[in-house]
Amino acid sequence: MTAPIEVPLDPVLGSPVELRGAVEVVRGALGVLPRRVRSDQWSRIPDDFMLASVSQCAGVRLAFRTPADVLELTVHATKMVPDEQVPLPAAAYELVVDGRLVQTRESSAGSRFVFAFERPDAYRVAGATDTLRFEGLGGSMKDVELWLPYTDEVELVSLRADAPVEAPRSPSGLRWLHHGSSISHGYIATRTSRTWPVAAARAVGAELTSAAFSGNALLDQLTARTMRDTPADVISVKVGINVVNGDLMRRRIFRSALHGFLDTIRDGHPGTPLLVVSPIFCEPVEHLPGPTIQDPARTDPWTITAGREEELEQGKLSLGVIREEIAALVALRSGEDQNLHHLDGLTLYDADDAARMPLPDNLHPGDDVQALIAERFARLVFGPGGAFSGPKGT
Repeated sequence: MTAPIEVPLDPVLGSPVELRGAVEVVRGALGVLPRRVRSDQWSRIPDDFMLASVSQCAGVRLAFRTPADVLELTVHATKMVPDEQVPLPAAAYELVVDGRLVQTRESSAGSRFVFAFERPDAYRVAGATDTLRFEGLGGSMKDVELWLPYTDEVELVSLRADAPVEAPRSPSGLRWLHHGSSISHGYIATRTSRTWPVAAARAVGAELTSAAFSGNALLDQLTARTMRDTPADVISVKVGINVVNGDLMRRRIFRSALHGFLDTIRDGHPGTPLLVVSPIFCEPVEHLPGPTIQDPARTDPWTITAGREEELEQGKLSLGVIREEIAALVALRSGEDQNLHHLDGLTLYDADDAARMPLPDNLHPGDDVQALIAERFARLVFGPGGAFSGPKGT
């Protein structure tokens, strides 16, 4: 790069770069860290698994304008891995120019966040920074978004360009705040652009902020309070699968927890269109309760349930029960809340879809099902007559 220009990334220092999809930006040891949970809620994070999940950069992107032909982004990633020996997985950084995905760079460098469910304490092992170089972009002024990998915590160390960088144009689309599980976070999607909320947002021109936390869509108040304080034109809450996965609630407490979660969001967004989405089809727990476990008879990842049908009479939750509860709760509340809406998750992916397009591990969507959910959500929710089809700011 000829005569590179160092672009500040810290908003306190007057960075022209916007970190969209982050609710806060905090300083790290080397640079700045985009965060999807507010710092005043950070101490409420209950365990290391949620800490890893909320730290990952699902839906976060750098936005700016520049005529630069070459861009270099130096990052220090932290990747969640089960031990110190497994090779670090590659993660994709995706460059979008004038709305079109033009280049992808992968990086397997970084630190380790060593975590396994069978061990009580996670720990970090320091690793290296890496520089992603994007070139051949042309010398004309352009709108740039650089999407970070949903799999990693990413500390942004530096950004360099061979031409000046200026602030992006103000977004024109609806500010969409979405909460969900690993199905919304991404998990086995091959890259961020193929996770269904990102694909849906790009399809309809919405400005996504993702509060999707793998394994942690559990109606936590720290999540609700973060969403309460995050600006949004439309809000969606997709809930249920993690509650069943962990066998963490019964009917009675689920009702109360969902009421409280929505009440907290409404404290900050009293009139914003708010959509509650029930779970998509997942065969092991459609009619049986959790907890879900890995099938011990298989060597590949394959989800089954340890729950039994008779346990439903004790108040345990299957996905079928969750859907009934969500539909009843939204119907009850919508009499006093005209901007509260419900979407049955089976309209996004049902048993017939599963027969044609099975989930690779019997739980999480691959790229094909992520794309299907994105297309249907965009059409049913943002399209004519959908919950989010009104003008911006309603």
